[in-house]
Amino acid sequence: MHSRDRDRLVLAAVVFAVLFSQLLLYPGIATLVETLGADATASPFAQTALDASMWFLVSEFAAYVAFVGVWGMLSDVTGRRTPFIIVSALAGAASYAALALVPTIGSISFEGVLLLRVLQGAMTIGALSLTMTMLMDLEGGHGRNMGAAGIAIGLGAAMGAPIGGQLTEVNPLAPLAVASGLLVVGGVLVSFVPDRTPTQTRTARALLEGISRRPTLSIPYAFGFVDRMTAGFFALVGTLYFQETFNIDAGTTGLLLACFFAPFALLQYPMGTLSDRIGRTAPIVVGSICYGVGILLVGAAPTVSTAAIAMITIGILGALVSPTTMALVTDLADESERGLAMAGFNLAGNLGFLGGFLIGGTVASSYGYDLAFLTVGGLEIAIALVTIPIFLRLSLEQDGLVGRKSSESGD
Repeated sequence: MHSRDRDRLVLAAVVFAVLFSQLLLYPGIATLVETLGADATASPFAQTALDASMWFLVSEFAAYVAFVGVWGMLSDVTGRRTPFIIVSALAGAASYAALALVPTIGSISFEGVLLLRVLQGAMTIGALSLTMTMLMDLEGGHGRNMGAAGIAIGLGAAMGAPIGGQLTEVNPLAPLAVASGLLVVGGVLVSFVPDRTPTQTRTARALLEGISRRPTLSIPYAFGFVDRMTAGFFALVGTLYFQETFNIDAGTTGLLLACFFAPFALLQYPMGTLSDRIGRTAPIVVGSICYGVGILLVGAAPTVSTAAIAMITIGILGALVSPTTMALVTDLADESERGLAMAGFNLAGNLGFLGGFLIGGTVASSYGYDLAFLTVGGLEIAIALVTIPIFLRLSLEQDGLVGRKSSESGD
């Protein structure tokens, strides 16, 4: 195996560990927050199971939003990535372990739990974003490298959801313990990969000015926001919707979520490689429109079986869009600004997750699940339609901005 391929595999494994850890908590989120002390009489953040679950997830992603740029900036300014990944992974592991110990301590309020969750999110986003940036630094085709990141994200989610559901059945705190151990493994693994950060370092001000001169990055950022919003929506609202509508337990819910994440994961690499050959526009625009329609079909599914089929369909469509969008970030960013550029993409994505939790949770709570599905699916369709003239006007593929370096690498 070529050293580049080996490093791609190891880095993808680290991304997998972070996402797998994150998704372990989702299927049993309502049970977990109850175990961690969510009580309507003691906390305004826990008036209902939906409220407590929403704020537990929002706390993590609020930290993602606040700190992802910090990690990217530190990496680009210092010209190093590996040390920051190791520190953030181990600190994230310690935070997960601290959350698992909350019930044994017994004196921590739910607000304190949320603060621990903020700390955990602030640390783990560094491991995720900078490992993805190390994949950007690899040669071999941007679509291929981001496809490797995408398949790791998808597999982590696909396996994390069902396994997390089963672990919850054993013990609600088991997902936290497993997540802690996996982040330790991720921190160790990344130490074996050479740090290929470009030797040209720049000041924080120069980095920000460089990114501001590339307004075309707003295109993948916008799609990243909406795509992650749908993921956040399904992580919270979708989970509760399936359980309430079809009267299923956490284990079955995890399997239903896996119907989306399995094809989403397995097709990321080939879809990313395909975008190296045919360009980014068609997979992103057409894929997003179809993806939005698929979300509406999930909300309209009358049975568990039809919901599973609809979830599989949007998983395939998501695999078409996700790695292509990340590859577009790499196409457009200067190599000395990759840490901050990927941080910006993850910032947009994490804001999307927050939007999925807050918008989806609020609409579902106030107006019902039907309107929640319509809102999220409609936004996915709308962003694709709005950006069609932008793609055409910029002529990204014709100008050589899309896939330029990939073709030079001989893919």
